Amino acid sequence: MIRKHLAGDPSELAWFKSSYSDGTEGDSCVEIATAPGTIHVRDSKNTERGPRLAFAPAAWSAFVSYPTER
Repeated sequence: MIRKHLAGDPSELAWFKSSYSDGTEGDSCVEIATAPGTIHVRDSKNTERGPRLAFAPAAWSAFVSYPTER
């Protein structure tokens, strides 16, 4: 994982992106940040003004452990 700290206020979230992320623009991935009780998700190509999603830890865990093949 690549850790990307935001500048400014120390209460800002620390965003993580997979080091395996690759694409024609080099940033084709989502980033996540954890906070107590919440997992935040955003598009790595639109970090400043793009939308962000927030999940409860149990919902995020269910999402990432969901089988890709049935």
